[in-house]
Amino acid sequence: MTQTLVRYSKVVEIVGDILKVRVPTRGGNTQTRVAFDDLALVEDPGGGFSSLARAIRIDRDLVSLQVFAGTKGLSTEASVRFLGHPMQVTYSANILGRVFRGDGEPFDTAPDLSQDPKLDIGGPPANPARRLLASKMIRTDVPMIDVFNSLVESQKIPIFSVAGEPYNQLLARIGIQADADIVVFGGLGLIFDDYHYFLRRFEDAGVFARTVMFVNLASDPVVERLLVPDMALAVAERFAVEEGKRVLVLLTDMTAYADAMKEVGIAMESVPSNRGYMGDLYSQLARRYEKAADYKDGGSLTILSVTTMPGDDVTHPVPDNTGYITEGQFYLHDGVIDPFGSLSRLKQHVIGKVTREDHGQIMNTMIRFYSGARDAEQKQAMAFELSEFDHRLLRFGRLFRERFMNIEVSLPLEAALDLCWQTLAECFEPADLLMKQQLIDKYFPRLDDPHDAVA
Repeated sequence: MTQTLVRYSKVVEIVGDILKVRVPTRGGNTQTRVAFDDLALVEDPGGGFSSLARAIRIDRDLVSLQVFAGTKGLSTEASVRFLGHPMQVTYSANILGRVFRGDGEPFDTAPDLSQDPKLDIGGPPANPARRLLASKMIRTDVPMIDVFNSLVESQKIPIFSVAGEPYNQLLARIGIQADADIVVFGGLGLIFDDYHYFLRRFEDAGVFARTVMFVNLASDPVVERLLVPDMALAVAERFAVEEGKRVLVLLTDMTAYADAMKEVGIAMESVPSNRGYMGDLYSQLARRYEKAADYKDGGSLTILSVTTMPGDDVTHPVPDNTGYITEGQFYLHDGVIDPFGSLSRLKQHVIGKVTREDHGQIMNTMIRFYSGARDAEQKQAMAFELSEFDHRLLRFGRLFRERFMNIEVSLPLEAALDLCWQTLAECFEPADLLMKQQLIDKYFPRLDDPHDAVA
């Protein structure tokens, strides 16, 4: 008789969403046969309760379970049956264009997928020997990304922001415009309006057929929030390895994920570390982010996530630990991607190599002049006397914000580079650029009056 048919009814205690049950050992063994991460079915016939749960701690014969649906209405008269396998998610070509809940069940009314193949979630990252060095760019048509901090295949990079910033709008735009084969979206603790916004944007843009969505709403059980990144990454990894697809994973919001880990840790009576978060916060985040890879003889998996910073505090444990794991960050501030707070540590692998020859120099020149424009604005605010060159910088700063920093701007990379040259020509002389002469001769547009103001 297999263990999956055995019911265990010795529920010791229920704390938060954690249920502890005693599983008797056999044959003189001191350890139960239940494995870590095994799924279980928790039932309480008296209250009509039934939910999946996951084994998260095993102490001899005492097993702690995370109950997915929460423990409201659950009593110590409940029974537990172990299923003998970890959490699984549906994987097949049929999941494209579908929406799933945090427990892996379909969220829509499309055809049933119960007979489709399943795969375990939460496996180890790819063997480094099977990875390739990042060398290919993912075009997003967002100038502040493509021109100044290029997104590279196999990169893991967050969007650092604060509540109220349009980070979901930016994430949706990238998901729509990115030249990836498949987009896997993971929503963590979303309010319904945000979920509906992503769904409508993907459908209206005609990209929903290449998209898979895993969504945990704010009203859903907190425990399911911990499963969404693992399900999204498991599916993305399989598409990349077996189908050779270029997969882009979008996750929002990883701070909600960390908060869910904190809540579960407190229920398990774990000793908290910095600001109440558990001591394994770094390793838990790294385990997910390290799934990003460019696979030999396969496709690639790129992770772009949102990490909100409570109080705009970059030293908060979640963004602080994330910064040590990821390969840069996009800093969304005042509704725009801040060029000074943003960084892509892999952009040097593609700029000037798979992009146009002038990309590197035009990027540096634009940022140099925009930094000068910020200084000129400070001088103007303090009523200092401005030189003629300062006035050029002020004009450049205004054009830079209008043409490039607005997240609603959509431009292919080559058009954005041409617009960079156009903007420089409207504000400066060729001698002011300090760039290679052959690039100036080839790309610098000749205007009748380079100092004409632009409306």
